[in-house]
Amino acid sequence: MPGAAAILGCSGPGLTADEAAFFKEAQPLGFILFARNIETPEQTLRLTDALRDAVGRDAPVLIDQEGGRVQRMRAPYWREWLPPLDQMQRLGKKAAGRAMWLRYRLIADELRAVGIDTNCAPMADIATPETHPFLKNRCYGNGLKEVIKAAREVADGLLAGGVIPVLKHIPGHGRARLDSHLDLPVVTAPQAELEAADFAAFRALRDLPMGMTAHLVYDSIDPGRPATTSSVMIELIRKKIGFDGLLMTDDISMQALKGSVAVHSAAAIHAGCDVVLHCNGDLTEMEQVVSAAGAMAQATLMRAARALALRANIAPAEIGSLESEFAALMDGRADG
Repeated sequence: MPGAAAILGCSGPGLTADEAAFFKEAQPLGFILFARNIETPEQTLRLTDALRDAVGRDAPVLIDQEGGRVQRMRAPYWREWLPPLDQMQRLGKKAAGRAMWLRYRLIADELRAVGIDTNCAPMADIATPETHPFLKNRCYGNGLKEVIKAAREVADGLLAGGVIPVLKHIPGHGRARLDSHLDLPVVTAPQAELEAADFAAFRALRDLPMGMTAHLVYDSIDPGRPATTSSVMIELIRKKIGFDGLLMTDDISMQALKGSVAVHSAAAIHAGCDVVLHCNGDLTEMEQVVSAAGAMAQATLMRAARALALRANIAPAEIGSLESEFAALMDGRADG
């Protein structure tokens, strides 16, 4: 029987007996880690091993390791990074693209060393003057072409290191003036304007293996529901944008979605999302999510298998040389 259409967190740096028993029964597609789960490389590797042991297979383990504010693995054990937008703005166009590839190839190496094989990046959200501060310096730029190029380099860098990229936040979070962790943003731009810019960025990256929805209402398209739970918006993502990768929700426990995680989980699956992402590690909520999301559909299993196969494609690399090249670019010692 297919497992639960869910990706779940856990409460701390070690797996509890109750969590292990629940994961064994529920068989979620995979797991996601946060700062609360990470102390040292050795501990993190034990945790990722324990998560896979709980389900008895090589399940994907996700993380948000963008760099800057959104960086779950930090010094002294892991590299510290500038926020993506700050890095992009420091470099010329040619150097910026190469630096983003190098940055995420190095991140991929760090992730794989502790058993993490999926990173919630790249972001193809386009920054605007109104973009909320929670998102703005996580973006790659305020122009369509530069965002597409940088996002492609991010994805390619991760894939070269055997890490699956998760494209976010589909179909575009850049116009949001509120933090969707706390409130539900409403985007009022006309559909034609969105299709020419925000949606176009994701269309150019539609071949990527995994993606994540945005908890935003697009008033000109479906004024009644956020994209995550809107069949109209999910159809737009699948048909007009053309994304056929594994589509997960953004964290279903975020405050943008008021009310029950069970109700929102069921609505997201009904709308056309493949799996529900639940991040806070609350076991009671996870039980509700698993029950409401149900088992993975056949199409979901096929998309997951296609994505997970990419983990084996690690290109040989001399990490020291890549580090030196990245440092030279950032110091202005390379031709950019």
